[in-house]
Amino acid sequence: MSSLQDQLRGLVYSTEHGETCPDCRHPVADCRCAEQAEQARLAELDGIVRIRRETSGRKGKGVTTISGVPLPEAELKRLAKLLKKRCGTGGAVKEGVIEIQGDHRETLKAELETRGYTVKLAGG
Repeated sequence: MSSLQDQLRGLVYSTEHGETCPDCRHPVADCRCAEQAEQARLAELDGIVRIRRETSGRKGKGVTTISGVPLPEAELKRLAKLLKKRCGTGGAVKEGVIEIQGDHRETLKAELETRGYTVKLAGG
């Protein structure tokens, strides 16, 4: 673990290259940190899509979360849009997890199984 001084000592801006990435120290235009993070996220998935209902931190409102979908971020957003339309409700994609407002576990399970995914209902 690097010290705070080492973290603060890095180059932030260069008149030659412009802004630099704080992680890899390359110019922002040449930075590949986001691609590597996406590849690491996809590599750690086990191929099983998990659907669960969550209420914690949401003032009692239920949200159905779908995690473990082995798709890149852009395709994950497209899938989320289709699933939200199928359920007739809103939602979002946050950190590789699709959130659909309301309890739609059975509908989402059937839809994902028709698309060829292995689905498990997790939790409660």
